[in-house]
Amino acid sequence: MIILGVILLVIDFVAGIAILWTLGIILVVIGIILWVLGAVGHAVGGRRHYW
Repeated sequence: MIILGVILLVIDFVAGIAILWTLGIILVVIGIILWVLGAVGHAVGGRRHYW
């Protein structure tokens, strides 16, 4: 999810499509939150690890 967000941010930087910037930021933030929750041991979505 983090990688997809970064890809969208790069595409927006090149193409200038504003909605990709918003979606990219949202995906990066959600991905980081899920990664941190999984790293500290909380079950995320019924799984012990996010990935």
